[in-house]
Amino acid sequence: MPGIGKPAVVLAALTLLLAACGDDKDDSDSAGGARTKLRVAALPLTDSAALYLARDRGLFEKEGLDVTIQPVQQSIQALPALANGQVDVIASANYVTFLQADEKGTLDVRVLAEGVRVAPHMMDVLVPKDSGIKSVADLAGKKVAVNILNNIQSLTLNAILDAKGVSRPVYRQIAFPQMGPALERDQVDAVHAVEPFDSAIQGDLKAKVLLDGGAAPVESLPISGYVTTQKFAAGHPKEAAAFRRAIEAASKIATQDPDAVRQELPKYTKVTAGQAEKIRLPSYPATTDAAQLRRLTELMKKQGLLKKDLDPATLLVK
Repeated sequence: MPGIGKPAVVLAALTLLLAACGDDKDDSDSAGGARTKLRVAALPLTDSAALYLARDRGLFEKEGLDVTIQPVQQSIQALPALANGQVDVIASANYVTFLQADEKGTLDVRVLAEGVRVAPHMMDVLVPKDSGIKSVADLAGKKVAVNILNNIQSLTLNAILDAKGVSRPVYRQIAFPQMGPALERDQVDAVHAVEPFDSAIQGDLKAKVLLDGGAAPVESLPISGYVTTQKFAAGHPKEAAAFRRAIEAASKIATQDPDAVRQELPKYTKVTAGQAEKIRLPSYPATTDAAQLRRLTELMKKQGLLKKDLDPATLLVK
């Protein structure tokens, strides 16, 4: 989607999201008041694999839930819908955006379950095959594409570069689907792409991996999760718990059987079955760890993305 960061396009996408989710809002409560129908916004990323596994393996059904999945291109697009109760959960929600919204008071965030943690080469800094950028040090001052400015990609890349003593690049906001074309047209010098876009750009453009985005000191860092609001978590505790159990069960499958994820990816992303076989997968934690989340909040505070100290344990839904 060209120019997905522009307000008009985001508004249009959000309008479609609300329209898709709003039709059955009145049907979501049973006669006893328990909500069995949940609306979940999700990105077409490897981060969302547990969500689709839970759907296709009948794990939601086992928990008595009827889950409708609404695809979005950026989790931030669904933030207003979550705040208004028009979606109940955002899957593959990047923590940075939602923790910032919580600190600002625009959203009372609760984390139902972890999505993924950083793993080797699940995201990479890519440069054109004939690029003059030969080393990580050459990134200093160069234009690097990230999906959203001042977010998880720049946060993690800054941490890696800081550890190497390399000056930071200049970030440009370009949606994941448009990173390949932007790199091909020399609109940026490099892209920081996540799977499945990482492998696709390498395959289509023969782009070179300059840097593993999962390198120290961000290895195993939590980067996304299944986020809801305090209002939903408090008002529907049984449904929240049921959703968490289904996701955790699916995450165990993803960890124990990576091929299950690879078989799932072509169903909700644009990758082919052949491409899915080569994709580097993130880590799918089966339980949410406040100590690991604290690594993220401390890094955010260090880079100025949070103004105050935050104890992530206070945000976890039990």
